[in-house]
Amino acid sequence: MSDQNKNDSWSAKQYTKFENERNRPIVDLLAHIPTTEVKTAVDIGCGPGNSTELLHLHFPAAIVSGMDSSEDMIAAARKRMPDLRFEVADISTWRGNGHYDVILANAALQWVPDHKTLFPSLIHQLNPGGSLAVQMPDNFEEPAQQLMRSVAAEGPWAAKLVNASKRVAREGAGWYYENLRNQVKTLDIWRTIYYHPLAGGAAAIVEWFKGTGLRPFLDPLNEEESAAFLARYTTEISKAYPVYDNGTVLLPFPRLFIIATR
Repeated sequence: MSDQNKNDSWSAKQYTKFENERNRPIVDLLAHIPTTEVKTAVDIGCGPGNSTELLHLHFPAAIVSGMDSSEDMIAAARKRMPDLRFEVADISTWRGNGHYDVILANAALQWVPDHKTLFPSLIHQLNPGGSLAVQMPDNFEEPAQQLMRSVAAEGPWAAKLVNASKRVAREGAGWYYENLRNQVKTLDIWRTIYYHPLAGGAAAIVEWFKGTGLRPFLDPLNEEESAAFLARYTTEISKAYPVYDNGTVLLPFPRLFIIATR
């Protein structure tokens, strides 16, 4: 996951707080890749390397590498898997070493603009029969995301955050079908909603998004503004997500999956 934040505010420690939950869609995505003869595979937007590790386990005979724009994430990935090659790079300009049998992009491409150019560029870096496997959050209309935007628009920080929600580049499933169907042999698109029980109520949901979706809203703010924003956001989250009698809150998280096989 991570990607495309030029001031490198991504925190590997924060992101991995919910690693088990974040790994679930990776496992589901890998299970649907039709390519079986995999000699080379790359994880773009690899984050702290949890997705790269799963990619490596799924294709143990392949040469696996990873890249991410965040130096903190790459440092964590290298520590996690010192035998694999990782590089700091920008997905929008990245050109790998030759062609790949699998390009994995887990929760990364939503941060990269111009998908009409990006997806064909990635597909062209596949060997014949190779697969581009993509998973992106599809939760823009979920209460947690809507509340980020409303808190941003209504607070004293509104001027600083006017462009914060414009960073998400994801399109709808129909858009990807229409734009990719003539560029590949097979195209598999599906959507899954995961329901994550999180201990700790509203604070747990805030902790989850502090590692991902809240980054564009928090990065432009100073420490005092950030604390005030999070306090107001937590209050609103507590109204939108009920806490069960065991102290947990249920976080619905829709995700869009795309596997384009050349």
